[in-house]
Amino acid sequence: MRTTGWLGHPPATDDEARARILEATHRCVERRGARTTISDVASSLGLSRATVYRYYEGTATLLQAAAVEGTREFLDQLGDHLRSFDDLAEAAVEGVTFIITQVPSQPYLQLMFEESTHTLLRTVTSETTRAIARALLVERTSVDWTRTTIDSSTLDELVEWIQRIVQSFLSDQTESPTRTPEQLREYLHRWLGPSIRTWATVADNAPSRSAPETAPATTP
Repeated sequence: MRTTGWLGHPPATDDEARARILEATHRCVERRGARTTISDVASSLGLSRATVYRYYEGTATLLQAAAVEGTREFLDQLGDHLRSFDDLAEAAVEGVTFIITQVPSQPYLQLMFEESTHTLLRTVTSETTRAIARALLVERTSVDWTRTTIDSSTLDELVEWIQRIVQSFLSDQTESPTRTPEQLREYLHRWLGPSIRTWATVADNAPSRSAPETAPATTP
């Protein structure tokens, strides 16, 4: 490991080096957003680009690693926001609304649709993100899964559909009609809500069911 650079305080381990590079990346993203490059991060730490490349193979890889950390707090906020919803359609609509309307204040959500290669945007529909979205619906909402007729495979399809809706909104910010949060919520209630209720009706005489299981997931 190099002993120069690092603003005069070289890391003791490779793990510490990666952590400090990610910290510097967060600061750069806050200032430069999607224009952040490995050169920016290297300069902020007094390093050569070659040193950063030892730990991250390119700008996209570095930004993706930073996004993993940068979105954790946001996902916790989303889970807290959904906690009071006991209707699956309401929870789905509110989740999409919350994500889309928070883009301007969330650097890594903003980065997803500004980054030119769209590498980060494609993570929205990744298997890891799908597992996280499923866990949010099952574990962080107040939906009584023992009273719903939805099965596990249908829930997986719903999660995939929600992901694709979010990805579409994030990738089409300039072309989509401008809506206030309430207008977006009404739009989703009109078109997304009814389709969910078709497959996730709560039946008074439905047999008792177990809540859908969720696999352990990490932030995308």
